[in-house]
Amino acid sequence: MNNEQLTRISYIILMGFGFPIMRFTSLHFDTLNNNAVRCLAGGLFFILICLVKFCQELKKIFAEPTIIFSLLLLAVLMTSNMYFFINGLKYTSAVAGSIFGILAMPLAIIMAAIFFKDERQRAKQKRFYLGSVVAVIGSLLFVLFSDKSSENSDFILGSVFLATAIFIQSIMNLVVKQVSKRLHAIVISASTATLSGILYLILAIHTHTIEQLQNVSQVMLIGLGLAGIYGLLTGMLMAFYIVQKQGVVVFNIIQLIIPLSTAVIGYFTLGEKINLYQGLGGIIVILGCILALKKIG
Repeated sequence: MNNEQLTRISYIILMGFGFPIMRFTSLHFDTLNNNAVRCLAGGLFFILICLVKFCQELKKIFAEPTIIFSLLLLAVLMTSNMYFFINGLKYTSAVAGSIFGILAMPLAIIMAAIFFKDERQRAKQKRFYLGSVVAVIGSLLFVLFSDKSSENSDFILGSVFLATAIFIQSIMNLVVKQVSKRLHAIVISASTATLSGILYLILAIHTHTIEQLQNVSQVMLIGLGLAGIYGLLTGMLMAFYIVQKQGVVVFNIIQLIIPLSTAVIGYFTLGEKINLYQGLGGIIVILGCILALKKIG
């Protein structure tokens, strides 16, 4: 097993835990407070790492004004993305959140192919299209046979939030790919998360939502901060790294497998169940991903 394959497998497993964690925090914290604490905790943790190991990379930010603009743009996009995503998780489920991530794959690939030559080369391969279509069909089966919509009247609203978040994420991927040519992935993660956390903190203070944290125990607050560090290490740093080293196309196909790991972990941690038809859809997703990745990996 080479490093690229190990990175993909690690990302899938770690993100499988990530969605249940985000689902749990979305039920216990307001969205603004949730994202402010998580992003600031994760961002400041990354900044400490950057100060120790990537000082030269940090100097690039101040040397090139265009990089500063790109990082600010990423922060705004991330702030919007996380707002809609956390609200979407609140009204749906951890599994739904992970599955919605794959539904934007065709859009993300088309956008990447328009702007980047290397992504166009990957997207031209027939096996990629066949595997992607099979995987998307499996993912749709996973969604259509879910019982969640009948249990929660807000499921449609949550689905709209998730769809909006995923659309914003597809734009983020393009900006990340461009910036990653000049900055290390961890520096991008540190600056983007910290700036986004500051934006959320300002919003929480302005709306007086921050006052709700006075009623939260220290254990829960520390747990939220640790969840932020974990989420950024997996959902941001590893994602940025895969986009940087393996491309947007590969990253989006890997996303297809995450609902399966989320479903298993969500079952044991949150009691979220899947039925026989969803299991069949999950198997189809795996087969589609293997087919697509075998050619372009």
